[in-house]
Amino acid sequence: MAPKPKRMTAVDRVRLALADEIVRGVIGPGVPLDEASIAQRFEVSRTPVREAIRQLEAIGFAEARPHRGAVVPLFTPEKLNEIFLVMAELEALCARLAAEAATEADKRKLVEAHEACRDAAHEGDVALYYDLNIRFHETIYAIGHNSFLAEVTVGVRNRVAPFRRAQFQSLGRLVRSVEEHEAVVAAILAGDADTAAATMRDHLGYVRTSVDKVAPALGN
Repeated sequence: MAPKPKRMTAVDRVRLALADEIVRGVIGPGVPLDEASIAQRFEVSRTPVREAIRQLEAIGFAEARPHRGAVVPLFTPEKLNEIFLVMAELEALCARLAAEAATEADKRKLVEAHEACRDAAHEGDVALYYDLNIRFHETIYAIGHNSFLAEVTVGVRNRVAPFRRAQFQSLGRLVRSVEEHEAVVAAILAGDADTAAATMRDHLGYVRTSVDKVAPALGN
């Protein structure tokens, strides 16, 4: 049976919706994230809204102001490029280590994660693909057998997660993402560390380009 997207809590629903609107420019820089109006909009209490905003602050998608609530920060193309450069290098290193250290059992887990992504892409299920894409990348982090690198990479990934999620709305992006994954997987299975790093770095470059298609204000 195909896996299903994880069930969203009220906090998840509010956080993801706000993050997506911030990425797309629907909620612009400097706009206050008013708890009362957001709670009314999503028909929830202010408690999950407060937690959703706190989580957005943790990844840089909201800026707290003392006694005045949070506002949307300004994302410039230059800042986003800097973040994605670091993300690409971390993920490339994860892929390199995976190619060097993966056991046969690890490789089976990677293939399974890749095939699950492929099936979701063919179904056009964006929500499921997003969840499985996280699983795919985190499998690569794990099979590199460097827990500190995995921890750091997850931390940076969380900072760009809303952008990575939004880019899947770009036409044909799911299928292309799977094709990019295929190249990374092939290199890791072959134990080719240089190619694994290069193809993962290329993959993150394509992700950055795809973000521009759904958030043109952040384009170069």
